[in-house]
Amino acid sequence: MDLKIGLSALVAATAITSVSSATIVIFNQRNLWESFVASQGTFVFDEDFNDIADGTYASPFAHTTGPVNWTATASGGIAVQGGVFSTSNPVPLTFGMPGTPVNGVGGNIFGTDGSFAAASALIFISLSDGTSYAGVISNPNTFTGFYSTGPMITGLTIQAVSTSAQTVFATVDNMVFAAVPAPGALALLGLAGAVVGRRRR
Repeated sequence: MDLKIGLSALVAATAITSVSSATIVIFNQRNLWESFVASQGTFVFDEDFNDIADGTYASPFAHTTGPVNWTATASGGIAVQGGVFSTSNPVPLTFGMPGTPVNGVGGNIFGTDGSFAAASALIFISLSDGTSYAGVISNPNTFTGFYSTGPMITGLTIQAVSTSAQTVFATVDNMVFAAVPAPGALALLGLAGAVVGRRRR
């Protein structure tokens, strides 16, 4: 039993060491990403794309989530359906966060077929600093997230490559940003929290 406790402590210490020395930390579970974000003193801002009407849009597409101004670019345009954000053509999808310091970003990142149904795909994600991730994803609920313990994240590019003969499109749902709002916005967040707290009493 003592051996198990000692081994667990060693594994935990190793994990902490690897995280503290890393510039980009990669997560495959949203709850772990959110816990880490909270431990760094940053806030989570959710973008579920539900306020964007279904249809196709010219590229670049610009939008705001909390204090985060972001753009999405893809050759041939953007396609949205039922709160799922994708490309109109089977090309890479690039998100930029111009002028907004972003410490972390993530979401349900996967591939879809021409009718927006989830399709198994090899997903390549590259961040603005050169960090990259690759994995086969077939479940649209699969989370992939990043957090920078160094320089801010200014963009990421997603590419979906089919694992079969079908055409796939780079797709995102439930995107999240981790950021520290400007002091004025931070005060408003605190006020909103106080109002919500009052309503719950």
